[in-house]
Amino acid sequence: MSDETPRAAVPADIGTPDRVAWGLTFRQLAIIGGVAFAGWTLYSTLGHLVPGVVWLIAAIPVGGVTVAVALGRRDGLPLDVWLRHGLMLRRTPAVQAPGRPDRGPALVATADKPVVPAPLRTPVTAIAADGTLTVDSGARQVIACGTTNIALRTGTEQAALLDGFGRWLNALTSPAQIVVAAQRHDLTPYAQAVHAGAARLPHPALGAAADAYAAFLLELDATRDPLRRQVLAVVPTGHVRDSTTRALSALGVTTQPLDGPAVTAALAAAVDPFDPPVPGRRAVPGTPITVTS
Repeated sequence: MSDETPRAAVPADIGTPDRVAWGLTFRQLAIIGGVAFAGWTLYSTLGHLVPGVVWLIAAIPVGGVTVAVALGRRDGLPLDVWLRHGLMLRRTPAVQAPGRPDRGPALVATADKPVVPAPLRTPVTAIAADGTLTVDSGARQVIACGTTNIALRTGTEQAALLDGFGRWLNALTSPAQIVVAAQRHDLTPYAQAVHAGAARLPHPALGAAADAYAAFLLELDATRDPLRRQVLAVVPTGHVRDSTTRALSALGVTTQPLDGPAVTAALAAAVDPFDPPVPGRRAVPGTPITVTS
């Protein structure tokens, strides 16, 4: 048995854009060239109206800001991207809710004007009963995945798992996403189920042990923050979904494509990740809810 730890060489600049000219990327050249062309056009048109010294003085701060925006970075992002995201955040309403804004309830009622939540727009436009998500770029399927402990495997087994996972990544022909989320896990329903089943146990000692275990779950839920981990793979429907299921199953990872109610519950939990998700499945939007007694 080999204890050699497998290693995979990953280039440090795997996400670095290509340098087009003078060590600059196409984005940087577009920013600097666009501002330079606009400045030259403005000078060619109105240069005779203002002395050249004034044009030079005005060009220095404009050029400095342009170079800083084109070459600067902030929080791991290019500065122009960071500024664009900041502008979008400032223009995005702080309170959003599903539905039309003229039908939403007023959150803060004042004498002059009530504050109405803005419509919440998500990339998902429809959820089918079989779990197919309709987005702008096509149809997607959500697959619930388990986990496997690679640290307990031998070096040869670890290398085989990494190689199999790498083959799946290299075989992708369209975008895919793996979402790993830790959510607050409510233990109250489990404690209630244990307490309800204690009365049906054949021996009083077993019932007492079940009641003690239910009390332990309630105490654990009150004094700690139990978490549960959820791993979801979002892939295109059809061949990519089937190949993803086969590839992950070959690695020892349990996979289960989610249907419409399960996908709706997962999306609802993602919208409010700080509260425990409502147990059970959710009704698919647009599907009538029927209750049978």
